[in-house]
Amino acid sequence: MDALRRLLATVLVALGVTASGLTSGAQTPGAAGVPNRKDSLKFVAMGDNGTGDRAQYEVAAQMHRWHGTFPFELVIMLGDNMYGSQRPRDFVDKFETPYKPLLEAGVKFYAALGNHDNVTSRFYKPWNMNGERYYSYAKRRVRFFVLDSDYMEPKQLHWIENELKDAREDWKIVYFHHPLYSSGGTHGSQVDLRVTLEPLFVKYGVNVVYSGHDHIYERVKPQKGIYYFVSGSAGQLRRGDLRKTALTAAGYDQDQSFILNEVAGDELFFQVVTRTGTTVDAGMLPRQPKFKPTDASR
Repeated sequence: MDALRRLLATVLVALGVTASGLTSGAQTPGAAGVPNRKDSLKFVAMGDNGTGDRAQYEVAAQMHRWHGTFPFELVIMLGDNMYGSQRPRDFVDKFETPYKPLLEAGVKFYAALGNHDNVTSRFYKPWNMNGERYYSYAKRRVRFFVLDSDYMEPKQLHWIENELKDAREDWKIVYFHHPLYSSGGTHGSQVDLRVTLEPLFVKYGVNVVYSGHDHIYERVKPQKGIYYFVSGSAGQLRRGDLRKTALTAAGYDQDQSFILNEVAGDELFFQVVTRTGTTVDAGMLPRQPKFKPTDASR
């Protein structure tokens, strides 16, 4: 029955239908989407957040509200973590103050660099980059790989290939700023980056990819067996910029939003929440067949 349920979920996701359906109106934390299971890995994905504006603070407050009943332990930041000036005071106003309740609760933030970020921000300790432009880390059964998509030089490509090849966790999740697939009208798909990275992702069994850059939310239909999310509206927003295409499984461009995620066994649950608490997409993605080291030589 579990195998049949996962197969059905795969078909529904491919067709753009979520497991729990689209909901509207303010939601009670835990009411839809993420099941909030014990011992699962819970995290938030957000991009293009660092404006210091009211909307960013409202998104942060909504994240804190959800943390009260859905205790996520980390936030993956998809780049453009800081807009405008990036002096010490800006890190207070555009990061430390809005996310203070989460930081005080022990939530860890792990940043990727975006095109608006000063590269020296990799030394900012609360972003847990340890001075590196690209890095990886593991949480339970999940290995996260963080890339700098502003400058994909041969050294970084060599690094990500070795990291992907050597990883033995059940889930491989990659995140960076510029999306390989996007229906955003302003930027859209970064095709040159796709040509470079996608063969490695396919070869070494990447499960999920998160990006920002386009100031919308989009869940892309699986591409070559990989799940893709664009989440670039945790601070910035381009209302009406989502130009739905054959890529689009679901999307939203009417308000700022972030993604709640929960890895529970062989399932990844997701729930997209706006700054007002409205759920605009939710569902479950079954883990693809596990990568075997021998696959890389085929």
